Amino acid sequence: MVMEINEKHEGDLVRLKCSVQNYDWGRIGHESLVARMFSSNCDDEIDDSKHYAELWMGTHASGPSYIVGEKGIANVSLKSWISKNPEVLGDVVVEKWGVDLPFMFKVLSIAQALSIQAHPDKELAGFLHMLKPNVYKDANHKPEMVLALTEFEALCGFISFKELEAVLESVPEIKEVVGTAYADQILHLNDQDGEEKQTQFLQSIFIKLMSAESKVVAAAVTKLTSRLNMENKTRKLTSKEELALKLENEHPHDIGVIASFFFNHVRLNPGEALYISPNEPHAYLGGESVECMATSDNVVRAGLTPKHRDVKILCSMLTYKQGSPEILKGVPLNEYTKRYNPPFEEFEVDQCVLDQGASVIFPAVPGPSIFLVLSGQGFMYTTSSSAPSSSSSSPLSSPSSSSSSEDMVRGGDVLFAPANTEVHVSTESELRLYRAGVNHLLFLKT
Repeated sequence: MVMEINEKHEGDLVRLKCSVQNYDWGRIGHESLVARMFSSNCDDEIDDSKHYAELWMGTHASGPSYIVGEKGIANVSLKSWISKNPEVLGDVVVEKWGVDLPFMFKVLSIAQALSIQAHPDKELAGFLHMLKPNVYKDANHKPEMVLALTEFEALCGFISFKELEAVLESVPEIKEVVGTAYADQILHLNDQDGEEKQTQFLQSIFIKLMSAESKVVAAAVTKLTSRLNMENKTRKLTSKEELALKLENEHPHDIGVIASFFFNHVRLNPGEALYISPNEPHAYLGGESVECMATSDNVVRAGLTPKHRDVKILCSMLTYKQGSPEILKGVPLNEYTKRYNPPFEEFEVDQCVLDQGASVIFPAVPGPSIFLVLSGQGFMYTTSSSAPSSSSSSPLSSPSSSSSSEDMVRGGDVLFAPANTEVHVSTESELRLYRAGVNHLLFLKT
């Protein structure tokens, strides 16, 4: 079956051309997975002088995806197409979020640290969008999850209170910024004081640190790096100390160099995931990953960036929750597929790795999905069509061509699956793909 863009399309898969973001922290040229995926997805040449940071898959206005139509032309946005065909979202999604895709899907290729940042909850996002619409471009919250494709590093959440005590003792430059008397207040706190007082102390010292004058910060960072470079000659530096030197090299004299000691330093192995709730501080440091989030681009920044900083808002919005973040390993759904299920309604991610000659079925769900083929080559088709070898097979619905080759997928292909579509995948070689969709637990409540 060949679907024209303005026809009904239940059971069809729809090819997408996606957008790329060339932020300065991205990897350059062919070194970037994002560059290679974008080149394959859009038949575009890679510029080896450019940074390729993020591949965006979804409906956000800052990086929209487009439906691939007749002769490969992509001039209808996914958002526009969905607005004319709301049934592709399913009734539950439309009732809860309106006629738009509730999640964004991305690939990240990170060469150097992103900003120390947090994403606002819905109430704050609405206020910030009204107050500064040119900076905060939508009114939605942005919970997110990153799933490592390579070794991946991040700062995420505040360290425990005991770790904070040790940091204030071992990093004297912090006291030089906030004042010795201020920092020594921690000596008068103990386990009997309770979590509330400990949180209050963390909040007050972090605000004082982040609000320090730039000349004070610059002097402290210079002293810190000089001390660590000297001590590196006689002892092995800790991973946090090594990170501070790296951050100072990327962002000289930045408060984020010192602030990094306040956060958990997380290292993900390929196949591990980290989720981040609204109002939690974090900074991605390096590596490549897929990422999923609610449809938003709201970021409140306060360090490690030349971009707009809003220190007061960031410091006031944080929860100041302490302790190590949860690392998701994925829950097996079958021999080939794992599911990563964060505590957010908007999204979940499936990882599927098919061996040579293998096949798998993604059952129909009441919401939409986006499939990203990361590598390999294979076939995808739906229950409304036969297997690819059949003369009646339904080509993937970019579809102006009736050739059965349209059933074939390869690395870089991105496909939208409407609600209630069962998707079959097979391969004669190894195939690696990811599916983003609405969290299945939402549908169990209805």
